[in-house]
Amino acid sequence: MDALDLARWQFGITTVYHFIFVPLTIGLSPLVALMQTFWVRTGDEKWLRLTKFFGKLLLINFAIGVATGIVQEFQFGMNWSEYSRFVGDVFGAPLAMEALAAFFVESTFLGLWIFGWDKLPKRIHLATIWAVAIATNLSAYFILAANSWMQHPVGTVFNEQTGRAEMTDIGAVLSNSTLLSAFPHTISAAFLTAGTFVAGISAWWMVRSVRRDDEPTARVHRPAVVLGVVTMLVSGVAIAGTGDQQAKLMYDQQPMKMSSAEALCDGKAGVSLSLLTIGDLSNSCDGHLTTIVAIPGVTSFLASGSFDSYLPGVTELQARSEDLYGAGVDYRPNLVVTYWSFRLMIGLGLGSAALAAAALWLLRRRRVVANRWFAVLGVLVIPMPFLASSFGWIFTEIGRQPWVVAPNPTPGGVDGVWMLTARGVSTSVSPGMVLTSMIAFTALYAVLAVLWFKLMRRYAVEGVAASERDPSPDGRDADPEAPDDRPLSFAY
Repeated sequence: MDALDLARWQFGITTVYHFIFVPLTIGLSPLVALMQTFWVRTGDEKWLRLTKFFGKLLLINFAIGVATGIVQEFQFGMNWSEYSRFVGDVFGAPLAMEALAAFFVESTFLGLWIFGWDKLPKRIHLATIWAVAIATNLSAYFILAANSWMQHPVGTVFNEQTGRAEMTDIGAVLSNSTLLSAFPHTISAAFLTAGTFVAGISAWWMVRSVRRDDEPTARVHRPAVVLGVVTMLVSGVAIAGTGDQQAKLMYDQQPMKMSSAEALCDGKAGVSLSLLTIGDLSNSCDGHLTTIVAIPGVTSFLASGSFDSYLPGVTELQARSEDLYGAGVDYRPNLVVTYWSFRLMIGLGLGSAALAAAALWLLRRRRVVANRWFAVLGVLVIPMPFLASSFGWIFTEIGRQPWVVAPNPTPGGVDGVWMLTARGVSTSVSPGMVLTSMIAFTALYAVLAVLWFKLMRRYAVEGVAASERDPSPDGRDADPEAPDDRPLSFAY
């Protein structure tokens, strides 16, 4: 493989790996804040125990996520320096906002939350975790602003003298229609991930506690299961609605991506959504495809709101792209990856629905249950929304190929601001350099993955504390003789 292929593999590996931790941090931080809010409002100790328990898991996930995210920034300047030269004036702005306006707030208040349990008044300490939750989601907004601009460039002009894209309107970048569609969908998926995580772990603990005749501990975990299930239900509805909106917008902005998701080689009206297609999914579209299971008209509905609307095929869109952007380039993404990542994104998300349905049935009338299969289901479902989110991003990024900055040919679009991925790779790195760094990063990430899993498993299995005292200065367990200048204590 040449430097381009290796650089794409490296960025894909590091990005998918990093994104494993992102949705859990985005979704779990508000849920931990809610748990602490319930404790502050009610004084019920079980919510404090749950806050400390899931807060510990949040901190582990946050730390690994930060460590793996730093690598992403360096790759822009090393393996993708030509891309950075072309888009740096635009792409760097939301990234800088993410670091200055979101990440600094997030990390600062997270430190106050960790060390301030016995130093800050209860309500001020609660405000710190809410600041973390808000900043985490704000951070996601700025990152998505940068990615959405790559999907649909706006607020920019092409400077022919410098050969660079230059920003003209930061407001347009931060209100990009692609961003306004992608953000609620991504956040909803993050809440589905976090809700499944909370419900799955708590379901396992509830069943285990009942089978050990420890009903008090089971009663601690039951409200966490309920909180997780409610989060899953609300976020699931939001995912469906925002996903439908995204599909319609994507057919306007990137029709090649959506036609590839259906492996629609030739255009036709009333396109079905195939659940299983076998045959040759090569980009030539010369192979024979057989659809085994399909839902009539659904793809046409996703694209336009009509079950019988006409959708262009990949072959037609290839010819159209050659007319617009030049011949000699294959403008079709990898059909196999695009087709299956789209279905895995949807299919894996259904695991959360199964857990939610089981919990709603079993936990009615305030019951706790000892069904072993419910505990097993809770554990098995936990990784499914993580994988669904990862496949969603694989679909989003692979489906955009061969563009690293997709063209915006719609009315009012930006002329000249597009870039093929092949032209974005650095001209000064050799295949050996990229391969060496890719091997090093992959090995390092493997070690971090083992560390992350062991820590998460250890503290998840350890469970909630048998009891928790109110450590705040204005709490019932406060020590009136504690000096004001006592050192900060690490609550975990």
